[in-house]
This record gives sequence, C-alpha cells and structure tokens, in this order.
Amino acid sequence: MQITPEEVAETLAMVGEQNLDIRTITLGLNVRGCTDSDVDKMATKVYDRMTTAAEKLVPTAEQLEREYGIPIVNKRISVTPIAEIAGAAETDDLSPIARAMDRAAREVGVNFVGGFSALVQKGISRADRKLITSIPEALATTDNVCASVNVGSTRAGINMDAVWMMANTVLATAEATKDDKCYGCAKLVVFANAVNDNPFMAGAFHGSGEGDEIINVGVSGPGVVHAVLKSMPKDASWSQIAEAIKATAFKITRAGELMAREASKRLGYQQGILDLSLAPTPAVGDSVADILEDIGVGTCGGPGTTAALAMLNDAVTKGGVMASRSVGGLSGAFIPVSEDQGMIRAANAGALSLEKLEAMTCVCSVGLDMIAIPGDTTPETIFGIIADESAIGIINNKTTAVRVIPAIGYKVGDVLDFGGLMGSAPVMPVNTFAGDVLAHRGGRFPAPINSLKN
Repeated sequence: MQITPEEVAETLAMVGEQNLDIRTITLGLNVRGCTDSDVDKMATKVYDRMTTAAEKLVPTAEQLEREYGIPIVNKRISVTPIAEIAGAAETDDLSPIARAMDRAAREVGVNFVGGFSALVQKGISRADRKLITSIPEALATTDNVCASVNVGSTRAGINMDAVWMMANTVLATAEATKDDKCYGCAKLVVFANAVNDNPFMAGAFHGSGEGDEIINVGVSGPGVVHAVLKSMPKDASWSQIAEAIKATAFKITRAGELMAREASKRLGYQQGILDLSLAPTPAVGDSVADILEDIGVGTCGGPGTTAALAMLNDAVTKGGVMASRSVGGLSGAFIPVSEDQGMIRAANAGALSLEKLEAMTCVCSVGLDMIAIPGDTTPETIFGIIADESAIGIINNKTTAVRVIPAIGYKVGDVLDFGGLMGSAPVMPVNTFAGDVLAHRGGRFPAPINSLKN
C-alpha cells in the first residue's frame, strides 16, 4: 500500500498540533552468542555486541526525524533475556552484565535497554534465580537498564513461587533505590503472557523465534485521538465514536509504517512489528484519561470507564491492523498513572482507585502500570496484586503486567516526581486485607481450561 503526499501532509498537522510522535524505535538483538562461564567476559561480549549492532541506530533515527518531520522520542535496545544466556556463569551475581548493558546504552546514545529478564511461568532454573536475585543491585547501579520477569501464561498457569519471589524483589529494589525515589521499581515489570516483540519499556526483551537483529517500532497518538473526539458532537453514537477512533488509528499507524520501513532499510535489519499503543506522556493533551472523558465518562475512573476503554482499545487495534501488515507487540491503550496527566488528576480527585485500575486492565493493553503505593506495603499484599493481574491475563489469554513502586518514606497523597517521560505518581492507597496464608502456599496455579487448544 503506497503512502500518499496527502497522508504525509495530514500527519505533519498531527505532529504540529496534536503531539503525534513515534514513541520508540527499538532494536532487538540476539545475544545468545555472548554466553561465558566468566561473568565479566560475558558482560564484555554483551557490550561489544550491543555497541557494534546499534552503532548507527540513533544517527539513523535522527536523520529520519529531519527528513519526515515526525519526532522519534526514544531510541532503545532490547536483548535476549539475560537469564537465558547466564546458565554457564560461575557466579550468583549477574549485575555486571546489567552494568555492561548500561555502558553500551550510553555509548550508542539510546535511552533505555530492556532484557535483564527471566521467563519463569512454569519453573525457575538456577540461572533464572540468579537473575531475579540480581535485579535490585542491577537496577540500583544502572540508569538505563530495565528488568522484567514473566511469571505466568495461559499455557502454563501461574508460577506462584515466582510471584512470591517477585513481590520481595520489588520491595528489595525499592529499598536499594530509596535515595532516588525508589526509581528502580519504575524500571521493573512483572508479566503474565509476555510477548517476544514488545518495543516498549520496561518490559521489552528480544524473545525466542526472533532473528538476530530486528527493528520494532512503537507509535503513540493519544493527542490525535483526543483532538478528533473533542470535535465530535455530544450526541454522536458509540458506533460513530468507534469509527472515528478506528480511522484515526489507521492514519497514525501509516506514519509508523513509513518510519519502520525506512529505518529497517537504512540499517539493513529485518523489519519487525509495529506496535500501535496509545501510550500517554505527561504533556497536557496527550492523555488516555482525556480520551475516555471525551467519550463521555465524567471523570476517568467513574462508572462507564471500563466500557469506554474497551471500545477505545478495540477500535485502535482494528484501525492499526488495516494500516500495517505487521501490527504486533501490545497494540492498544496503556494506562500508566504517573505518565498521564488525566490519570493523575483522577487519582487525586479520588475517582481512580487501584481496584478500578485493575478492572480497567481487563480490557486494555497491559496492566497496573507506574503506580506508587505506600512504602510499608507488605510483600503479601504485593503478591496478591501480582497474582490478581496474572490471573486476569491467563484466564483472558492477554498480556497483563504489574509495575508498582513502593514509595519508602512516602505516605498516601504524597507525590513521587521522576520528571521526563516517567512523570509523577501520587501515592495511592492499597487494600491491606491480603492475609498471611495465600502468598505462602507455593506451587503453581494450574493452566486454565482454555489453554487446551490444539
């Protein structure tokens, strides 16, 4: 499908007036060849692989920005889950690999690197255990490295031993970075049904079945959708609203398709997926919450929010699929509280609670994202939060995730201000009735009946 000059002109108007951008170009790298029994040698191999393969990533993205006038906000790298290459390492501490990844990120100029990760949905290997126990130190001693752990899948069920480990790892990461607003937890996500080709952080990794070098692109345009819906009459029907969102998503995706195609061609790497996710930023007018209120919800979090979000997510995906042959990743709508001014406003007004956010995750792209909680939250409570989200994911055969920030030294109503893309997170109350039994039962939540498909 050819991209016409009229489409380009319309896209430029979206950029100038409605915050349209390419949210990220992410280079996925296979680093399986970097394994070594000596962790320092392995770290050096990872560094060399990243700096060589990504040498032209940032200059190419900047050239595309100049030529097409579309901002590319983030340039990123994702690598093979490090636990998968660390089996031979003769050490329990894998953080030297994370620090090598961080140095490589600075060397090539990318803002984040994903892949300090483990996939433990069915069992935990020795290498997985080393990776998980290394996460607090790794995230405390790096600026740009992100970590993720997949604890469940529809096919395998939920590894409840891994959920308990991650609840304690989240708290340990908060403690290790408490002098920096517990920022390490902003770079740590716990998944169920993680996908292999997600270009967005903190959960990106280069999964099995991918080529050696892949270009994945994430497009975002909440401001564009917001502008379109604000211009529609108050008596527009649900069907009319859905059609308007679908048509807008098509246009946004076409811009991303052009940039993905050009980036892949110029770098000489395979074109991967195009992720059309309405990922908000702290900028005014670039908010998923604002879109939900445009649809007619009084304040985001109020009655009707989940229905409006379900329709938004569906329409965005339909529009994207029409526009590109390679839509993938997590395409839909993200609801990270700290990165969305409308979500922050709703949380401060009391309209948006953790429980309502959990309900919304049943119909949106991912899950409980960038939510600050009191620093004295118990590991049993965090276990329950992760287990609940994982159950939503595996029963509904969708990706869900938890990225919560136990804010040590902060109380409900205080604000963690990270600045930049991470925004600011109001500390939200959590339900404290988790109990002392559930988290300690151990074992595996069995795979649901809908996993038995062949």
